[in-house]
Amino acid sequence: MSAHEAAPAAAQGRGGAPADTGAPISLLGLTLALGYLAVLVTAALGGNFLLDGQGRPIANDFVNVWAAGRLALDGNPAAAYDWTLHKTAEVRAVGHDFANYYGWHYPPPFLFVATALATLPYLVAALVWLAATLTAYAATLGGILRSRAGILLALGFPAALWNVTAGQNGFLTAALIGGTLGLLERRPALAGLCLGFLSYKPQFGLLFPIVLIADRRWLTFAVAALAAGGLAAASWLAFGSASWEAFLHWMPITGRVVLGEGAADWSRLQSLFGLMRAHGAGEAWAWTVQSLGTFVVAAALILLWRSRACYEIKAAGLAIGALLATPYIYMYDLVVLAVAIAFLLRLPLRRGFSAADIGALAAAGILILTFPYVKTQVGLAAVLIVAALVVQRALADKSRFWGEIAAWPTR
Repeated sequence: MSAHEAAPAAAQGRGGAPADTGAPISLLGLTLALGYLAVLVTAALGGNFLLDGQGRPIANDFVNVWAAGRLALDGNPAAAYDWTLHKTAEVRAVGHDFANYYGWHYPPPFLFVATALATLPYLVAALVWLAATLTAYAATLGGILRSRAGILLALGFPAALWNVTAGQNGFLTAALIGGTLGLLERRPALAGLCLGFLSYKPQFGLLFPIVLIADRRWLTFAVAALAAGGLAAASWLAFGSASWEAFLHWMPITGRVVLGEGAADWSRLQSLFGLMRAHGAGEAWAWTVQSLGTFVVAAALILLWRSRACYEIKAAGLAIGALLATPYIYMYDLVVLAVAIAFLLRLPLRRGFSAADIGALAAAGILILTFPYVKTQVGLAAVLIVAALVVQRALADKSRFWGEIAAWPTR
């Protein structure tokens, strides 16, 4: 091996990330994770997390999952989509009334998960849900970086804190997207299985079929389609056609209330659509900007995946594209951004990360942490910062990026 060839190998750690970044990533991730733990313990002791001051379960987003599962166990899964019946089940879940309503907006296949969780007491189910999905998410990032630095990155990523406090499914979404991208090169069938399971939140899978077709990943595409279709068929058999009819009936209503009327607060939507609406734009203009943004991202990803750019850049770009393509995205969904960052950190670059790169990633993390205190799309800003890093990496070697564009007709 020549000295020129040895330099990159020496600069890399065993996991493929530059050796000089592995230790700082681990240290920072561990420090942040311990900080989050302290915040959560303090909140719990103060009656602001899991249990209130009277020792009663606190209703958060997880209550909609448990209540839907309970209705399915009681033989009425379609009732999960009826706002009145579902809210009644939520009140029963925590044993007291509360002001908000946490809607069940998922396709019927996700009732399998909800039903399994509803066999447990509510608080136990909430803890099992968070522990299981956190483990899957952390293992996925550990697999991407092939080191414990990935696990600590997962635990310390700022959006992880907001996902835990909401009791939401950001960990599961990140595990499935990270699993799809992490397995795509070596285990395309398993990657397709992960993507098929992502159909529980279909808005995050919008760009995957386009990229898979552009890059001719036919096996992954076929397995994903079969997995999604199989889950849909299984849910029809298990929960009846009424559950699908209720889902199709209530989805337009939910869309009108959330995206048309802003019932959930425009500033909480971390999308181009949410940004436009939060700052006074009408619905038509917001949809125009969101649609244009999605089109630009899709076109850029086709170029990227048809180029000779390294796989890490392609994977990071698609993870970010999944976040930018949908108008319906909240802060807890930004756990997926950790997948993109993990692939960027895995880049086999001799120079590692510059001070500007580190500063950009730090700024993205700080923006996410400020979410409860800043009433605007700080999550979207964080995503755009990381997207800019991906673009910069992709264009750093223009010959690699554009090398195959002219050769498309012969591929």
